[in-house]
Amino acid sequence: MQAVSRRLGQRYLKPAASVSSLKSVYPLSDHYYGVEHPRYISTITPKGVGHLVRKGTGGRSSVSGLIAVVFGATGFLGRYVVQQLAKMGSQVLVPFRGGEDAHRHLKLMGDLGQVVPMHFNPRDEDSVKAVMAKANVVINLMGRDYETRNYSFEEVNHGMAEKFATIAKEHGGIMRFIQVSCLGASPSSPSRYLKAKAAAEQSVLREIPEATVLRPATMIGTEDRMLNTWAHFAKKYSFVPLFGDGSTKFQPVYVVDVAAAVVAALKDDGTSMGKIYELGGPEIFTMHELAEVMFETIREWPRYVKIPLPVAKAAAMPREILLNKVPFPLPTPSIFNLDKINAISTDTLVSENALTFLDLGIEPHKLRGYPIEFLLSYRKGGPQLGSTVSEGVSPDSLP
Repeated sequence: MQAVSRRLGQRYLKPAASVSSLKSVYPLSDHYYGVEHPRYISTITPKGVGHLVRKGTGGRSSVSGLIAVVFGATGFLGRYVVQQLAKMGSQVLVPFRGGEDAHRHLKLMGDLGQVVPMHFNPRDEDSVKAVMAKANVVINLMGRDYETRNYSFEEVNHGMAEKFATIAKEHGGIMRFIQVSCLGASPSSPSRYLKAKAAAEQSVLREIPEATVLRPATMIGTEDRMLNTWAHFAKKYSFVPLFGDGSTKFQPVYVVDVAAAVVAALKDDGTSMGKIYELGGPEIFTMHELAEVMFETIREWPRYVKIPLPVAKAAAMPREILLNKVPFPLPTPSIFNLDKINAISTDTLVSENALTFLDLGIEPHKLRGYPIEFLLSYRKGGPQLGSTVSEGVSPDSLP
């Protein structure tokens, strides 16, 4: 009986003739579906040749061919860059060093599996190499305009950028490297932040001469640290401090326009490689004029306290002195940031002959209107309540 069972089992386990003929027509070997098959061979565009967007309509489910690692993706500008990259069907690698919640808002911006969080240590070269291993585009947005006990201006803004560029050069498969700097970056600037950014530009271009450098002006948007800080201060203390006489000029720019410039530099045919772009808004404001716009939007009566620069620097100095001398972290400076006070002592405007948004095919938004609508949340009693200077309402008549 057992012998009969074995014979029957062998009979039914043998491949049928139909299956054998199917294999002859459609071979199902491991070699056919292995990594050697043309289907799985990389078709990445060579460096600087043609457009990177290759397949699909440009939506989230299309294939752009980009595998972009975005250092600083969890920051202010980073979320907008990730959104625009993911929107065109790119895979975005998001290095982070904080908790698991630091990148949670980014995963929803792309198709399933297209936004990939990767825990890393920016001081560990092996960790950075692991993040870049499968990438073909590197975008460096990392930067900080204040120091902490653990990270100095020079390390965050210069040292890390130099390290990323060196590793990208060794990688060999990085098609594009974009370094986001800051308008006003100069070795002669009174600001250590701007000096470090200028040094980072030089280091990146020395390692990767075909890198693209973008210098955005002060960025305005929903999560910005300028108008939000002013509005919060005004609601809490009923005035805004202006350093000096408030006559320093600058060109604030909408953060979405800066993110669009990053993507535009990636999508061109290589014309932006090795060039520096200065990204300023279409309007020039003084600090006082921008504060007026803020007060008008939140519908509060404008009140200012003009603080001479020496007094402002003296108020910000204790944190700088105690920063590395106390065994605990000090509060993050908001208004009284010594390096920012040094930076606003001179005008920050786009140079006369510089490459700008227009050279990338982008027309930047004016500030009034949609870019500052987020300030409506600061209106007393709701978006329809409050008073403005244009209405001619005296603050004494307000309840």
